[in-house]
Amino acid sequence: MLISNTQGQCAIIMFDVTARLTYKNVPTWHGDITRSVDVKNRQIKAKQVIFHRKKNLQYYEISAKSNYNFEKPFLYLAKKLAGNMNLHFVEMPALAPPEVAFDIAAQESIEQEICMPAFQPLPDGDDEAFE
Repeated sequence: MLISNTQGQCAIIMFDVTARLTYKNVPTWHGDITRSVDVKNRQIKAKQVIFHRKKNLQYYEISAKSNYNFEKPFLYLAKKLAGNMNLHFVEMPALAPPEVAFDIAAQESIEQEICMPAFQPLPDGDDEAFE
């Protein structure tokens, strides 16, 4: 993942390390986007990723699948846009899921109500049901 910030314009360029063609397109995309460092069939080795160094861009390897470094490009971008390299994200508190009282009999009744109209014949006229 490469990040660029030019005159207030920002871009995140992502490429898939399992697909060589996506990295070959990075110079063309230097203003446009793809992912995956947690796969076994990686086709682009870390030492081959050099475009960001040529253009003085920030680079992060991320994985949406395993959440590896997932927040880093967004934090970097926020720091650059805010002009504050000490900026940090605050963790959200772990919220307990809402407790829901589950009445099986009521659910079955609702499901029957939903299914019944499917087996009923349609009215002859368009507006008959609303009169």
